[in-house]
Amino acid sequence: MTVTTLLYRDPAAPVDARVRDLLSRMTLREKAGQLNQRMYGWDAYRRTPDGRFELTDALYAETERFAGLGALYGLLRADAWSGVDHVGGSGAADGAELAHLVQRHVVETSRLGIPALFVEEVPHGHMALDGTVLPVNLAVGATWDPGLYERAAAHAAAELRARGGHVALVSALDIARDPRWGRTEECFGEDPYLAARLTEALVRGMQGEPDEFFAPDKAPVVLKHFAGQGATVGGRNSAESELGLRELHEIHLPAVRAGVRAGAAAVMAAYNEVDGMPCCGNRALLTGLLRERWGFDGLVMADGLAVDRLARVTGDRVSAGALALHAGVDLSLWDEGFTHLEEAVERGLVSEEALDEAVARVLRLKFRLGLFEQPYSAGPFPDPAAGRDLSTALARAAVTLLHDDQGVLPLSGAARIAVLGPHADTVAHQLGDYTAPQRPGTGTSVLDALRRTGADVRHARGCALTGDDLSGLPEAIAEAAASDVAVLVLGGSSARTPDTEFDANGAARTVVSEMTCGEGVDLAGLRLGGAQHTLLDAVTATGTPTVVVLVQGRPHAVPEAAERAAALLTAWYPGPWGGEAIAEVLLGRAEPLGRLPVSVPRSAGQLPVYYNHKDTEYGGYVDDSAEPLYSFGHGLSYTSFAYGPPRLSGRTVEADVTNTGERHGRTVAQLYIRRLVTPVWPRTLELRGFRAVDLAPGECRTVVFALGAEQLAQVGADLETAVPPGTVEIRVAESARRALTAVPVGLRVGQSFTEPDETPL
Repeated sequence: MTVTTLLYRDPAAPVDARVRDLLSRMTLREKAGQLNQRMYGWDAYRRTPDGRFELTDALYAETERFAGLGALYGLLRADAWSGVDHVGGSGAADGAELAHLVQRHVVETSRLGIPALFVEEVPHGHMALDGTVLPVNLAVGATWDPGLYERAAAHAAAELRARGGHVALVSALDIARDPRWGRTEECFGEDPYLAARLTEALVRGMQGEPDEFFAPDKAPVVLKHFAGQGATVGGRNSAESELGLRELHEIHLPAVRAGVRAGAAAVMAAYNEVDGMPCCGNRALLTGLLRERWGFDGLVMADGLAVDRLARVTGDRVSAGALALHAGVDLSLWDEGFTHLEEAVERGLVSEEALDEAVARVLRLKFRLGLFEQPYSAGPFPDPAAGRDLSTALARAAVTLLHDDQGVLPLSGAARIAVLGPHADTVAHQLGDYTAPQRPGTGTSVLDALRRTGADVRHARGCALTGDDLSGLPEAIAEAAASDVAVLVLGGSSARTPDTEFDANGAARTVVSEMTCGEGVDLAGLRLGGAQHTLLDAVTATGTPTVVVLVQGRPHAVPEAAERAAALLTAWYPGPWGGEAIAEVLLGRAEPLGRLPVSVPRSAGQLPVYYNHKDTEYGGYVDDSAEPLYSFGHGLSYTSFAYGPPRLSGRTVEADVTNTGERHGRTVAQLYIRRLVTPVWPRTLELRGFRAVDLAPGECRTVVFALGAEQLAQVGADLETAVPPGTVEIRVAESARRALTAVPVGLRVGQSFTEPDETPL
């Protein structure tokens, strides 16, 4: 007897043909089910007293509702919101077992045997028990090292797939324009060019080279958030955004476009609105721009419960779901609106053709993952030591030396070191938001790392991270006074605790304990806790040279540290082993490699302070300067560098960089352009390239930058990106502030970038 294999079951058939065949066999109910990601994954299972996993009635009901399951969010997620910990959750040893159990039920429930997508949070490593925790995105931005980040992203993808997960949700597209926003830590920085290069690295690392199918250790990426979420009013999470289309295209879209060009499998529509329409209901954004103009053929996912918010516009959740689907959303997240898509089609609120297009994109991703052939496969768990090494390397590369006015660093000659402050002896506050519980003993604090070097270290906490507790102040003063140098570790925290109250989408609702940053934790001011400022004043008043280290998820305004500390560093949230990285830099066993991905303000009152503002008369305030305390791109080394003037050579720019100090060191040469004659009003400066340069004492090297369409393009009056005719200055310097006074070279660009009048002025 001849057995006929259905086309969609034939692995040799083209993916699009398999999708069309499967889609033709599905009922309206089954189609709607593929677009729903309704339940929280941790509600799908529980542990039995004997340690096994068993499925819950909630999962049975969800799969029965749509005769299968399109996607399941957060099956492996562990944190204070989900309540998953090492007692009831799945670790590295049994995560794949849990995923297989759930997938088997989904496939057996589906009439056509359609597997589910397991969607997981991977903000800075897989947010699961035993996952490698990396430094947050703001720290990644401070490395200015896409290659290193690409390797770390690849490791995170391999961990995700080894646990049975499929799709990675990763913040990459938000641009930090107001540091009061609690999610600033999830941004690569304030600059679109830097964010674009790191977004490309993320996509390459997690997905591999563009291909029709994903390798077993690679994961499709959902880039979030699209678009403009970093520009909400007042730095308030999910608030409205007052974005002109030019600002949107110039600042908030370059990273998205870079990710799309790199082959990103999906993007997430953001909560905020653009020109009056929320992103998940914005057809001009999701279809007109993303799909039609940019040619994106991947998946669009709505942010959590964002579709239901559209009911404020449409009047009810059924029509809200229809609006989102018509706009271009393919997959919901926890919403009720998409559960009524069958009804919406039958009522004529949205066409079945639109439904089919969305379902086809979901199915295509499942075929590209090979889930129909191997729905239960998971590879070996990557070497945890390799993950730790990558996390530490990122942390080391992110530590940024802001000033060393008294030349106290490195501390190699210090006999007695007082290690003080609420961040000195903690690992929890080195981790960013969206972090799973860590096993006891994971990570290294600054205090532990310095003690392991054999140095004579004294410790006092000094004060609490938040509040007014100064009970440890006398001890801290005494230790500082008795030491040769004080290392004062201050900052903020995104550590959630079980007593945190959460919104339905997981954002912190009522901030408790010591949480001062993260989703839902926006600030009106940028000061540290009052007790920390008192401790800073008291320790510096002892006369002992004080090195202040800021561990933070946003640039706090601490001008007192710049004025009174002998040296100042920032490490952002460096991850579990960030203490090791900080100690290595303090002792001179590693160079400070970091450069600021954001401008550091003097106060919240002078915001905004980003460097690439419009080139208008930028006056100061009567009561304060309008300039940042430290500019974008700033970062010192334990040596010094001299930059020669730039030279044009064909389609390249060259500049000589010399190490004028006595130590080996690294500088990051930054290429900026300043537009002089241009069709639309220009920005003061625009970053258009960067190169890390390692130099021995006295060594000089010529740094070469490409000078092509990528560097010279501008968003025109028609909002299309092209190289306009005009005149530009090209500057090479070690920060945006230095670029303003650097010797430029001028370039006149003709009507077409291929014309011969692209000559120096």
